[in-house]
Amino acid sequence: MDQVRFAVIGTAMISDNFIDAIGMCSRACYVGSMGSSPEKSKLATEKHGGERAFANLDEIASCEEVDAVYIATPNSLHFEQAMRLVDAGKHVLVEKPIASDAAKAKKLFDAALANGVVALEAMRPVHDPGIAKIRELLPRVGRLRRMNMRFGKYSSRFDNLLSGSYTNVFDARAAAGALMDIGVYPVEVTVALFGKPDSVRCMSVLAPKDCEELTGGAIDVTGNILAQYGEAMADIAYSKVTQDLLPSQIEGELGTITFEGIEAPRTGSLRVRGKAVRNAAASTVRSLGDTDEEIEFIPCDNTMIYELEDFVAAVFGECDLEEFERISLTSLEIMDEARRQGGIVFPMDDEE
Repeated sequence: MDQVRFAVIGTAMISDNFIDAIGMCSRACYVGSMGSSPEKSKLATEKHGGERAFANLDEIASCEEVDAVYIATPNSLHFEQAMRLVDAGKHVLVEKPIASDAAKAKKLFDAALANGVVALEAMRPVHDPGIAKIRELLPRVGRLRRMNMRFGKYSSRFDNLLSGSYTNVFDARAAAGALMDIGVYPVEVTVALFGKPDSVRCMSVLAPKDCEELTGGAIDVTGNILAQYGEAMADIAYSKVTQDLLPSQIEGELGTITFEGIEAPRTGSLRVRGKAVRNAAASTVRSLGDTDEEIEFIPCDNTMIYELEDFVAAVFGECDLEEFERISLTSLEIMDEARRQGGIVFPMDDEE
């Protein structure tokens, strides 16, 4: 096999971006799409120059011309669809979060191992060289004390909800909400950089109670997770009802890293602290001899290429998946606990 042949489930913009990334990867090729209807499958496949439109999951599972499947459907469908394909011997790259809870993700990873295929979560920053660059710089800030990881964008879907219109972005039955949709980014970057925390405390702001008929129960719109790492703590902030304009920040005793773009680092800097001085009245002077360095990130129009390349390398046996699986599982464990503390329950939580 010279190329990994992909089917794509989902026809939204994220699927378009992924198919564009396939075109950037010499060891991958696009076969066709499956949408929510045969018409959408046909339109998406023709749009991207595919060879075959898929009417249902069984067609993909039985297609000998498909090696791997990219799954970009609602969160609540990820596990069931991925398990069906893994059992059929297909590699799967599943949009974040890979499953609605940690137990399901572990079951999927175990099934992939048993069937000799790759199961990987499509979490862009974990594969981005920008995050790797930040990890390389961590020793220069000294002993870590505080980390602020944040991502917040106002969603037009919230306007829909407030006007009485249904949206799956704020639906517990779809395993959605602010944490699962956007909070997953700073959670996974925190785990990728600092590992598993000792403990977490979580606070969630829920959608108005008069919306619960539309949301299928309590669902979060914004929240914070405070994660303890020994002598350091990480504040993970996420929101779909405000615009967060602050950069993420990593503070150590010797210096501070700041960067913009938790999902794909764009700009950043490292300040190495000089000599600390007493300056009670001079609040603008923090220390003498501070040095500032710009962090150079590689520009990329479509950062999905990084996760795709790692996935393809894993299919060819060139990439160890253990670290990526650890990040996915630990992150979902944190998110499970955040939902528990916030009183957010998904109908599929009780499924075996």
